[in-house]
Amino acid sequence: MIGDVRDLAAEAVTDVCTEHGEGVVWDRPAGLLRFVDLEAGALMTYDPATSAVARRQLGSVVACVRPRRDGGLVVALERSFVLLGAGGEVVAEYGPVFDDPGIRFNDGGCDPAGRFWVGTMAYDETPGAGSVHRLDPDGTTHLVLENVTISNGLSFALDGRSAYYVDTPTNRIDLLEIDPVAGTVTGRHPFAKVDGDPDGIAVDAQGGVWAALWGGSAVNHYDAQGRLVDVVRLPCSQVTCPAFGGEELADLYVTTSRRGLPPGRESLAGALFRVRPGVIGIPVLPFAG
Repeated sequence: MIGDVRDLAAEAVTDVCTEHGEGVVWDRPAGLLRFVDLEAGALMTYDPATSAVARRQLGSVVACVRPRRDGGLVVALERSFVLLGAGGEVVAEYGPVFDDPGIRFNDGGCDPAGRFWVGTMAYDETPGAGSVHRLDPDGTTHLVLENVTISNGLSFALDGRSAYYVDTPTNRIDLLEIDPVAGTVTGRHPFAKVDGDPDGIAVDAQGGVWAALWGGSAVNHYDAQGRLVDVVRLPCSQVTCPAFGGEELADLYVTTSRRGLPPGRESLAGALFRVRPGVIGIPVLPFAG
């Protein structure tokens, strides 16, 4: 405990298994943790029961993954979407959603209506070049937010009327106001100021938000009022995304990256980590298509 902020430590549950681990999510029907090796184009699976790690190549980029409501997965690739069936087979592809080769999908999440919202960024991180797109269950796509730079964490409240959102260079977590019927953004205001560069986020059952800090060797926990209350320490700097998992959603899993690090630096960068923070998460919202 430092002042009113609790200090926690995460431990590695895998060896280094990714170059740029990202987008971790709990696949409750399968009882498995899914994440990505983003710029290597690989879908990763971790089995908490056996500690086994599996890797599947899907393309040049695999940006974000979510469970489907009736089984299988929806995956955002570089500029398109793919649906996987319960057996892992490809059952549909949508896109490309945009044509600019300098832009790729990044992070996202589903809303309570089962629509998949995924943000983009420029490879060279051009300010304002990113946006957020929505994939509906019928396979249509829609532009819902423009003029962002590095679109990262996106997690909906269960009422579907708001979503926590990160555009990393703003150094804050915002709250988006959402029209739950139209699936449009109607407002935006700051939720928490972040001392560092926030990346992926996870929301707990008490309304708190856990934000990975790229370059910050930590995950920060902000309570429902946006106050920093916990810091989870990791032994590597490039912390990318947290997600609650396990049968009771009591474990917080965290992905990390070793992209751009010199050989031999940060020996556990690229591993998957876990901490039990004393609060539980909310169930992941699945894609309805």
